[in-house]
Amino acid sequence: MIDPTSTAFLLAESRSMPMHVGGLQLFEPPAGAGPGYAREMYEQMRDAAEISPLFRKHPARSLKAAGQLVWKNDDDLDIEHHVRHSALPAPGRVRELLELCSRLHSTRLAHERPLWEAHVIEGLDDGRIALYTKLHHALVDGVSAMRLMASTLTGDEDRRDMPAPWATQHRPTRAPTEPPSAPGLTNLAGVTASTVRSALAIATDAAGLPGAFTRTMVKGLRNETSAVSFHAPRTILNRTITGSRRFAAQDWPVERLKAVGAASGTTLNDVVLAMCAGALRSYLLELDALPEAPLIAMVPVSLGGRDVGTPSADGGNSVGSVMCQLATHLDDPARRLGAVHTSMKDGKKALATMSSTQVLAMSALGLAPVVVNPLLRLQGIARPPFNLVISNVPGPRTTQYWNGARLVGAYPLSIPVDGMGLNITCTSYDGQLAFGLTGCRRTVPSLQRMLTHLDDELAALEKAVGV
Repeated sequence: MIDPTSTAFLLAESRSMPMHVGGLQLFEPPAGAGPGYAREMYEQMRDAAEISPLFRKHPARSLKAAGQLVWKNDDDLDIEHHVRHSALPAPGRVRELLELCSRLHSTRLAHERPLWEAHVIEGLDDGRIALYTKLHHALVDGVSAMRLMASTLTGDEDRRDMPAPWATQHRPTRAPTEPPSAPGLTNLAGVTASTVRSALAIATDAAGLPGAFTRTMVKGLRNETSAVSFHAPRTILNRTITGSRRFAAQDWPVERLKAVGAASGTTLNDVVLAMCAGALRSYLLELDALPEAPLIAMVPVSLGGRDVGTPSADGGNSVGSVMCQLATHLDDPARRLGAVHTSMKDGKKALATMSSTQVLAMSALGLAPVVVNPLLRLQGIARPPFNLVISNVPGPRTTQYWNGARLVGAYPLSIPVDGMGLNITCTSYDGQLAFGLTGCRRTVPSLQRMLTHLDDELAALEKAVGV
């Protein structure tokens, strides 16, 4: 069986709303690489000896499961369908590369095949090689996709045995921490203490859900920061979208953003959100489309490492979502940054009063309209729960290589959905913070202008806080 969340992504998918995440990586060929290096790189990736089970399965209806969707293994995988070699037209600028990625990201993955593609792309005027990949959200989320790609990179420039991301990676098995139970053992002695603790924790969390639900709903109705929003204004971003995508990307030194945060007493993520807020304000003002009320962004947040049922005040490693008020109605960059900081602080504080199970439940509640509205054809009728998603995913901090090719840039592509035509995802790598903007080509015109506005806003923030 396919889990309910993955099933929802598969069922919500349509021609206008492909449900895959993607990534663009730029590599410098190793020293001594000849003119045919891109072809060699493609052949190395294509000729993976063994394909990982994740990359062999596709959804199918099962009679045994009463017609429900199940994962089916593709025993006759056509690797050349999934791994492709492409070339850019002249003059081979980054502009042509982003345009190609925009088109590739617009195309749905066929459900009768495993749900992924990879394109080795040559033809950049500076000799770099690009790798564009996409995986269906039913297989992985953005964070998992990044970790998967990172697992096939190394900090060793001389290493030449790194596998392709879709190749099976054989790792030594760890000895079990507890002796396995005998087959068929069903008496109480066969139940471990950790299992009992987990069951009790889940039961306790379930008992506390009504109170957490009430608190979250009340905060949402009062337009206070929480995991649920009811006050997002209607904007040009929140319309029915088409299947055509536009992708824009650029990176900035992490130290510039950290300096703004240090001078203002805010976090790196606050500065990212403030950059986006200022850029969105400028972009919408250009189009004479800025609403009076501030835009609302859904922001995934990490709450630190904790297990299900552990008291939230002790910290933890839960991932929830906060509906951040972006203060786009304010024209002062410093005030916007302060408002974003306060909103995120209040949101994290609210989530910290919940256990991991409650955080996940409340975040799912806040995200439900993203999937439910397209399924019920409510886009354009129901008010948008938030205006866009802005996420920040940490990546490798040091220089990475794939079989001698140096990774010099990594940019995320994500999923616009009906009623939410823009997604901004950021990822850090080797001292740079990359912004990947994925939008509906019709709903979000001239998306590349947002990059200029982001650059201008970072400069404005630096000036405002005295960096």
